[in-house]
Amino acid sequence: MSGDQTKFDTGDRFGLAIFLILLAMFLFDVQAAMIKHMGDRYPVQQLAVFRNIFGILPNLVVLFLSRDWHRLGRPLWIRQWKLALGRGLFVTMAQFFFYTSLMKLEFATAATLSFAGPLFVTTLSIPVLGHRVGPWQWAAVAVGFIGIMLVMQPGSDIFTIYALLPVGAALGYALTSISVRLIDQSVPSATINLYSTAGAVFGSTVLMVTTSGFVPVELAVDWLWLVAMGTAGGLAVLVMIMSYRLTMPSNLAPFEYFGIPFSFVLGWYFFGETPFDALFPGAFFIVAGGLLIVWRERKKHTENAEKTED
Repeated sequence: MSGDQTKFDTGDRFGLAIFLILLAMFLFDVQAAMIKHMGDRYPVQQLAVFRNIFGILPNLVVLFLSRDWHRLGRPLWIRQWKLALGRGLFVTMAQFFFYTSLMKLEFATAATLSFAGPLFVTTLSIPVLGHRVGPWQWAAVAVGFIGIMLVMQPGSDIFTIYALLPVGAALGYALTSISVRLIDQSVPSATINLYSTAGAVFGSTVLMVTTSGFVPVELAVDWLWLVAMGTAGGLAVLVMIMSYRLTMPSNLAPFEYFGIPFSFVLGWYFFGETPFDALFPGAFFIVAGGLLIVWRERKKHTENAEKTED
């Protein structure tokens, strides 16, 4: 990839990217709440299959409404098609880990631990994208890691192996966020996600067939839940891709932490869960690490702008 493709605009587009990532986090939590609701009737492997199949719908709508896509002759082939499809395998791994954790942990606890993702995004930006991560970013990663440990409480009586699942999911999702930066900027986000979702459909179907099997869906209301779940998840991923293509991943990663309060409110409202003892003070450390990265990135941007003006 050329050097120009690793330079991002952090001006006006940064504000739009923040809005999009916040919207994506809310939609992800809504999808997770639906999965937890359906998880007592259907295996999580099967839910992942339906999530990926119905998740294609938002992509098709966006592609159909894209004037540029029609103007270019409605292209579907992309040069890095193997990478785009391969992202689906990362999604398969992340979905299985996270969906399983939703059934084993309290909703907000599972969601909070999955926000180890920004720590992985910042770290993986070095070998994958060639970014420089300074001491302030490493300090932020360390603070966030302390927060993850406080929530997991390894060595205590309440710690279980299931607490590792959302962290593993975070790694999978971080790999999908980072790898999208390796795809040509000219490729529409919806096209990238179409390939990745196709890969996830294949991966989750193989996982379902070889592990849990298929449970017939007999109730019409369940079909409505499945369609809503897949649509919310597909739209969330599409919006996230759009946000990550507007600025550097390390700029946006901290805003993913806003999914923590979203998940707490949804967990309290729908499932009657209030895991204050499990989440605090660890959640504060996680958020603090993210905010430290935001502060440092904005400070660097201001300093570079001043040097350019001089």
